[in-house]
Amino acid sequence: MSDQNEKNGYGKEFSDEGFWNKVKTVFKKAGIKVVYSALTLYYTYQKKDTPVWAKGVIIGALGYFISPIDAIPDITPAVGYADDIGVLLAAVATVGVYIDSEVKQYAKDKLHDWFGDFDEEELS
Repeated sequence: MSDQNEKNGYGKEFSDEGFWNKVKTVFKKAGIKVVYSALTLYYTYQKKDTPVWAKGVIIGALGYFISPIDAIPDITPAVGYADDIGVLLAAVATVGVYIDSEVKQYAKDKLHDWFGDFDEEELS
């Protein structure tokens, strides 16, 4: 799949800079599970052995997460990230076979950088 095909729909919203800006600005509001899901997808996308079709799924989900326009505005208290987590978790389920222990550790390490110590059971 070409870069053009990966950038259809919400995929066109995705960029490395956009991803990191979104995560940095919302990580405490969105919650640890949302951020963990986004990070695991991001790091899975970065892997060379992740197939193109899976990268397309990931780009679409992360593009939705980054997009300023989504089903439930992110500024809505308590429920603003419900649609984001639903899209991210669906993508995680779809490409889960490519999310390995190394990817999970990268995501957990980044969470520790941002949140400090946390109960890893919150990620389940």
